[in-house]
Amino acid sequence: MSLAAPPAALSMPRGRSLSLDRGPLVMGIVNVTPDSFYAPSRSMGGVRAAEAALAMEAEGAAIVDVGGESTRPGSEAVSEAEELERVLPAVEAIRARSSIPISVDTRKAAVAAAALAAGADMVNDVSALGDDPAMASLVAESGAAVVLMHMRGRPATMQEAPAYGDCAVEVAAFLADASRRALAAGVARGSIIVDPGIGFGKQREDNLDLIARLGLIVELGFPVLVGLSRKAFVGVLTGRGAEGRLAGSLGAACAARAAGARIFRVHDVAATIDALAAFGASRGAA
Repeated sequence: MSLAAPPAALSMPRGRSLSLDRGPLVMGIVNVTPDSFYAPSRSMGGVRAAEAALAMEAEGAAIVDVGGESTRPGSEAVSEAEELERVLPAVEAIRARSSIPISVDTRKAAVAAAALAAGADMVNDVSALGDDPAMASLVAESGAAVVLMHMRGRPATMQEAPAYGDCAVEVAAFLADASRRALAAGVARGSIIVDPGIGFGKQREDNLDLIARLGLIVELGFPVLVGLSRKAFVGVLTGRGAEGRLAGSLGAACAARAAGARIFRVHDVAATIDALAAFGASRGAA
């Protein structure tokens, strides 16, 4: 199944790049939404978003991910105009104060284009370039890095009894196809990241299977991003609400790291960096 060894660096616009061979990278979540499932992650407005991003950068985040449309289970899509109104001030405010790589979490090409023009470097598309026909060409032409994520169904309905024959195999096949389509559209191989979509149209057993067999996705030859932070499956495992899921999230992150994950999208930057550093050191890793 392997295409090639993962690249040593992630290619981004304007000649920028991000090293991938110096250990795991943490992506801090900056939600400019009023309804994201974890309330402390909400930073409405450009100034608050920039302050949150700068705090995460100070804690060691390698990337910040700005999202203007919640994709939590049961969420509804927002209009392009509303998403732009939320995202653009945040991207502009962060870029005015920092050179940290900025990812924009969107399924809309117009939102991605405006964010990239304002200084963003990456598009985090939960539809793997499938929702908006213009997204693939935009990513290719801009030179943006892109996250291709697996999702079964739509955010509004994705947790209504999702079912798989073999979850890890099916997700790996989907991401292999998504990456081939991205390459065919002209996206550079060194700009692609893949994400198994933990919690997106998956039950507890599916999420655990994906973590345990993440190697199937690592074998595709692209850096693997995981978003485990404070998600519902951690709550099912621990019996805790979102505010009490930090320890469970860190445990899951370490398991994913052992299986080959390279990038971790999280709410708790410093704690995740510490956990991954201690985990890596205990295994003799850099």
